Amino acid sequence: MDIISRIGAVVRTVEGREHLGKPAHVVIATRHYDTDADDLWDAISNPERLPRWFLPVEGDLRLGGRYQLKGNAGGTITGCEPPRRLEVTWEFGGGTSWVNVTLAAQGKERTLLTLEHIAHVEGDFWDKFGPGAVGVGWDLSLHGLALHIETRAPVDSTENEAWSMSGEGKVFITASSEAWRKASIAYGTPEAAANAAAARTTAFYTGAPPPA
Repeated sequence: MDIISRIGAVVRTVEGREHLGKPAHVVIATRHYDTDADDLWDAISNPERLPRWFLPVEGDLRLGGRYQLKGNAGGTITGCEPPRRLEVTWEFGGGTSWVNVTLAAQGKERTLLTLEHIAHVEGDFWDKFGPGAVGVGWDLSLHGLALHIETRAPVDSTENEAWSMSGEGKVFITASSEAWRKASIAYGTPEAAANAAAARTTAFYTGAPPPA
């Protein structure tokens, strides 16, 4: 696998924004997929296809309904405009953030996906781990989606987890964390703080001892 091209396929941005009346950090990832918007929408919203590249999902999968990803976040579907926009709350570990996904056709067989993960500025989690805390996870997911679109084959969750802990997987994670470090600095984070946060994030995802 060409790790550099896979990492370079995603454009990463960090923004500050007011959300629901409170200041928030926004982690944004954009990536092109070589398929039409209807197919990409089906891949991200069809409960039969989601487990092929992401996670099994259950619940009342319609506007206003509740969803639950197996072993991960759950929440409410707050926006749904097929095949253009999906908005959900992201409830995990006792906290709530928000995920918005927008699709835009870029030709007959090419679609731009934009994912925003919005979290209120609370506690010290952002200072400790920076945007890579969620950004690396989304990079892994968007990579899985790309493999699914390219091959149409299901991604075996056990094999995928093993890959993430393999040498190649750790190279991918490290490169992703580095890319989010650069996005954090571009956002205005002091370089020393961005470096320390990225080091902690990389250690978390790769299973390495946390930096001192």
